[in-house]
Amino acid sequence: MSELEKEKMQNDAYSADNIQVLEGLEAVRKRPAMYIGDVGERGLHHLVYEVVDNSIDEALAGFCSNIEVTIHEDNSISVLDNGRGIPVDYHEKEQRSALEVVLTVLHAGGKFNKDSYKVSGGLHGVGVSCVNALSKKLRADVYKNGIHYTQEYEYGTPLYPIKEVGPTDYRGTKIWFLPDDSIFITDHYKYDTLSTRLKELAFLNKRIKLSITDLREKNEAGEAKSQTFYSEEGLKDFIKYLDGGREKIMETPIYMEGEKNGVPVEIVMQYNTSFTENIHSYVNNINTIEGGTHLTGFRQALTRTLKKYAEESKMLDKLEKQKIEISGDDFREGLTAIISVKVAEPQFEGQTKTKLGNNEVSGIVNQMVGEMLTYYLEENPKDAKEIVNKVALAATARHAARKARELVQRKSVFSGGGLPGKLSDCSSKNSDICELFLVEGDSAGGTAKQGRDSHYQAILPLRGKILNVEKAMQHKIFESEEIKNIYTALGVTIGTEEDSKALNLEKLRYNKVILMTDADVDGSHIDTLILTFFFRYMKELIEKGHVYIATPPLYLVKKGKEEHYVWDDAERNRLMEELKMKHPVGQDPHLQRYKGLGEMNEDQLWSTTMDPSTRMLRQVMIENATEADRVFSMLMGDEVPPRREFIEQNATYANIDI
Repeated sequence: MSELEKEKMQNDAYSADNIQVLEGLEAVRKRPAMYIGDVGERGLHHLVYEVVDNSIDEALAGFCSNIEVTIHEDNSISVLDNGRGIPVDYHEKEQRSALEVVLTVLHAGGKFNKDSYKVSGGLHGVGVSCVNALSKKLRADVYKNGIHYTQEYEYGTPLYPIKEVGPTDYRGTKIWFLPDDSIFITDHYKYDTLSTRLKELAFLNKRIKLSITDLREKNEAGEAKSQTFYSEEGLKDFIKYLDGGREKIMETPIYMEGEKNGVPVEIVMQYNTSFTENIHSYVNNINTIEGGTHLTGFRQALTRTLKKYAEESKMLDKLEKQKIEISGDDFREGLTAIISVKVAEPQFEGQTKTKLGNNEVSGIVNQMVGEMLTYYLEENPKDAKEIVNKVALAATARHAARKARELVQRKSVFSGGGLPGKLSDCSSKNSDICELFLVEGDSAGGTAKQGRDSHYQAILPLRGKILNVEKAMQHKIFESEEIKNIYTALGVTIGTEEDSKALNLEKLRYNKVILMTDADVDGSHIDTLILTFFFRYMKELIEKGHVYIATPPLYLVKKGKEEHYVWDDAERNRLMEELKMKHPVGQDPHLQRYKGLGEMNEDQLWSTTMDPSTRMLRQVMIENATEADRVFSMLMGDEVPPRREFIEQNATYANIDI
């Protein structure tokens, strides 16, 4: 049987009959944020993910092994795969080709028919039709049955019916599109954002090659910037990548894979010497940052199985004598784990629709992890002993941390006398408008206090660099004066019976928490230290959009009575030349470099950095929690080689202060 005949047999199971229409496309252009999250940078990149998800679906079904993403010079995108090709035959119900149905009708596709795909990726599931609706132009090329088909669109409307281009030896689909810049706030694609997602997909889907090429950026030889991602061992490779900056306490990760009731489950886990829990959960390749039933099942099995093993081996007797009880937190301290499940009909819930709600998945994961982890502990007594010792250490430290945390709690419940002495609070009690500036140093704090609007802006000076929480035990964190002041000023509470690090924002006193540090290397280091603390112990603060970074100017360019504040070198150079041309007689324009906030007086600091009508605030967002976890552990952890490699790779973009 020829390859063409085999392909035709496969296509018998994937044709126009498999395409089910659920609803129309009319509202997408009117309310795009409802379908792709927003019309900013995140929504723009989501268009690419929707197209790539279609190719990944083909890979999960066993028909695709190669996916190529290209960023073209005009910021258009093309995605090419070697799957079966979108069906091109006539769709009886819709009275047009199946390709046109897929590209023009929302929720039309093989993923909505159980016979086509067992599972499908994608969070919103709106498919390539949504991409089409939000693009100025789109072209679909389908290589199928030895024939190359094509169809072009403008603003979601077909320019002509599907047509044959000619014969082809290739099989697959290529989607090229140019996003509509009248809808999106930005039309610039970030290479790093797309490459990070493709790398993640390669780890989550082993033995599938994903590549990205950026034709906008070429080297001296004229070669475009590109990367190829391929993982032979999937999650095993993923955890090595994530934990590269941490010191492991076990030789090899624990790997578990199985399927129950039609739900494939894949889990990898390992313990390290850190003091944080880093569990990353996925459903159909989507990072479920709010967890869900699969994460619940894993945690329950982990606690139950490890506790039973430790008790039977009498390894916790010492703690019992000290009257220290083991909690679920203790079994997860220093744990890095990745949970990936594939669910045919996932039910997402939660604020960001990234929390799995399928109840049956909890039991499936719970049972599988319990059985496989029990077997592993029995077969690997050396690793089992290291894990239990780590748990015992965590319990002892948590016992000490509870007292320190309770001290912070008692101070933070008061709205007046319990506030930090260094805090210059605002007069308003309306948290929706209040802002807290975390300022580097007492001197800059004093300037900020004089320059602020005291009605709604509060100032908390920080002395030097705060504690690096990546390398500190929990009780040391709550004993740190600077960190205690941040907790107390914010008015948040910490800890529940289930999770000692859980943050309660009900009494948060400020809507915006703004990091304001010097525009030099030390200032960047302080920002990183504070963000590490927020990411590890106040992640909810970031996730709910409360954290910002102030952007003080780098320069003041002055000539005569003309003054300009400048935030980058390119603008500085442009202004210097412009002022020379306008004022050719006399001295060159005066250039002042602001290395610290204290070099500005209160009026300058207000007008450039604190005044809402003129300032530039950068909101801190977690674009990819898994990658953020890796970067924080690498930058702030104990392992030097990964950090050195990161600096060498990114040194071109570093802001070196000499």
